[in-house]
Amino acid sequence: MRTGQIIASLAAIACVPVGSLVLLCLMGLIGVWPAALAIGATCVSSLVLSVIWVRDIELLGETLRQAALENAAALAVVAAAPRLPAVERITRNIERLSRTLASRAAMVGQLLKTNEVIVDRPPDPLLVLGADRAVRRANAAARQAFGADMPAVLRHPDLRGAIDRAFASRATQAAQFALPVPVPREVAATVIFMDPPLADGGQAIVVLSDRSRDRAVERMRADFVANASHELRTPLASLIGFIDTLRGPAKDDVPAQTRFLAIMAEQAERMSRLIDDLLSLSRIELTEHQAPSERVDLGGVVERIAAGFEPRVMMRNIRLDLALTADLPMIPADPDQLEQVLTNLIDNALKYGRDEGFIRVSVAAAVPGGRWPSRPGQLLVVSDNGRGIAREHLPRLTERFYRVDKGRSRNAAGSPGGTGLGLAIVKHIVNRHRGQLVIESEEGQGSTFSVWLPLAADKTGERA
Repeated sequence: MRTGQIIASLAAIACVPVGSLVLLCLMGLIGVWPAALAIGATCVSSLVLSVIWVRDIELLGETLRQAALENAAALAVVAAAPRLPAVERITRNIERLSRTLASRAAMVGQLLKTNEVIVDRPPDPLLVLGADRAVRRANAAARQAFGADMPAVLRHPDLRGAIDRAFASRATQAAQFALPVPVPREVAATVIFMDPPLADGGQAIVVLSDRSRDRAVERMRADFVANASHELRTPLASLIGFIDTLRGPAKDDVPAQTRFLAIMAEQAERMSRLIDDLLSLSRIELTEHQAPSERVDLGGVVERIAAGFEPRVMMRNIRLDLALTADLPMIPADPDQLEQVLTNLIDNALKYGRDEGFIRVSVAAAVPGGRWPSRPGQLLVVSDNGRGIAREHLPRLTERFYRVDKGRSRNAAGSPGGTGLGLAIVKHIVNRHRGQLVIESEEGQGSTFSVWLPLAADKTGERA
């Protein structure tokens, strides 16, 4: 191939001078031998020039190839090789152009990486939409908050309306809307139209700010005042009445004073527990939209909490059985809140169970399907053989301050009953963990409280 190129170059270079010498010789203007010597010298010089030309052209082609591959090391080697000045200048210019383009490409790559970091790092969910309204990119916060449920979020009428307005007006638009799953959330959306579009074709940026915490703080303040004022009215009135009695008719009645002071202490303890439960419930509701990320051994939590109930269990002569499956994986959970769930459920079983009965607490891998979600999870079950609860009360058990009857407000040992917030606290904790609470009971047979908790953090938005 190279020989053919050399011959072709030789013919192109030597054809004119050789043809001229032959013509002059035929016209008798120059002798044969001088013409032959001139033709020979012309062919030799043309051959040398052809070899150099073909070599330099090949080196120039190699320079272009290495420049296209952005191979700087090979480019530096081939760029110094050409011998013809014109080709050498072209090669040097190609080298400089290649280095300039490589520098600009590196700068563009760095800018793209910086752009990706800027999109991915904000704490609020951020989406980049193309001209077709499809999601081009989603940052880590968006993937964690919505996961596979992101298309459903974008189909929300209020958000879809803001996106359409932004594309139509080519200006920033805003919207506020509520998401019901996996827990109720209130979201403020800002849609920013990009003109010109981003490098990846992104035409709009959607920023979703979760305002659930702010709204929860507002509701918490209002609910706390309303609930506290309502529930504290009765024990406060009782305390005021006893104080007036002790100041008046029972001022010198020692037996009455002893009896009244015991009742007053009981009412004060109830108010203290009520306020503690209200504050606890408010704190849980404040973070309910944020799934926990710590890893917890559910069986270990059960053993620890059950050990703390041993004195009360022995006092009531109740058998507390633990059935814990070994080698279960850890689950994403808030350990303090899981302890609160177990404490409330076992405490309920003790309060409303029967003396010399039993309480059974089990932890096992949940069987997907049926009443439980299809993804892997663990099942915590607390059951007793107490009096049970009538079917009509079951749907309302997790409401605040809901009590089945006044008789259930005291246990068999005569200690004060609950505040009516225990199961409400359990429900909100289970919601925060993206879990599911099921209550089953039959009068005269006992009650069973089942809590399903996911093995992995819920990023799909699936309602548990």
